[in-house]
Amino acid sequence: MNDQTPKRLGGSLVERAAAHQAFVQRQAAQQHAPAQQAAVAPVAPPVPKPRHDIPVFGAVEAPRAPLVRPEPVAAAQPVQEPSTRRRVAIDRKKLAEHGMLVPGATVTALAEEFRLVKRQLLTTARQIRAAGGEGADDRSRMILVCSAKPNDGKTFCAINLALSLAAEKDVEILLVDADFAKPDVLQRLGAPDGPGLLDALSGGVKDVEDCVIDTDVPQLSVLPAGTRSVADTELLASARAHAILDGLAAANPRRIVIFDSPPILAASPASALASHVGQVMLVVRADRTRENELRDAVGLLDGCDHIQLLLNSVSIQPGGRRFGSYGAYYGEPDQ
Repeated sequence: MNDQTPKRLGGSLVERAAAHQAFVQRQAAQQHAPAQQAAVAPVAPPVPKPRHDIPVFGAVEAPRAPLVRPEPVAAAQPVQEPSTRRRVAIDRKKLAEHGMLVPGATVTALAEEFRLVKRQLLTTARQIRAAGGEGADDRSRMILVCSAKPNDGKTFCAINLALSLAAEKDVEILLVDADFAKPDVLQRLGAPDGPGLLDALSGGVKDVEDCVIDTDVPQLSVLPAGTRSVADTELLASARAHAILDGLAAANPRRIVIFDSPPILAASPASALASHVGQVMLVVRADRTRENELRDAVGLLDGCDHIQLLLNSVSIQPGGRRFGSYGAYYGEPDQ
């Protein structure tokens, strides 16, 4: 007999029914107890043991984009404005007829002589720059060509010097006709005249560079004398003249400015111009310039510290020197 089978009990019918009901409830409770316990306390899944044979790495960054160096940006090149200056052709036939240097022609004795002249002038220019001082570089590139008296050949020498210097590789030449009383640089070159230096000094032309005329000779340009004035010396002594004349060299560091001035004993502009330039080339005519005239001329050019003499119109003797005499004038006029 199953110990769980309800025993027969005595008592009334009601008592026996209550006992049987209690027995049924116990049986039901025993059958549902495991399921309820599982619902109340579920068993946790087993925790896997860590594996020590797997390497552990640090944080890995996301891949970066490759470093690309930017291409250097080229500096913007200034736009070259077309020149508005006049351009003329030099009359080479006329130069040859007057016995002057002809660009591109065969080297002559005259060409060699002016090569000697320009070498001395360029050497002096370097000495002026080396000495330093205010505006030394600009002044070293400004040369005054004059003579004691008319007809000594100073314009002939000024043009030939300009043509010879224009053959240099690293310079540009500006030939200025500063013989206001008798301007003939443009006429000798076979070029038309026009507004020039005096117009800029008087204020009739705003910018003196607008008066500069380019030529078909490489690296050579000319500045006409301009409209004649009765106050040319006063204009040269003005503050405006200082700015304009000094600006001719300052405008271009490659530029050498050559002034063809009036004879120093015949007109005063040469004396005023001497204070602006770094050196003076004083043309002396061998067969006519007297010593006292030369001393007077040098005395009037005392605004410039470097005065050099060019002996012109020398009679050439067979076997003698082709170039007469050229050198610096040292000492005071009365020595």
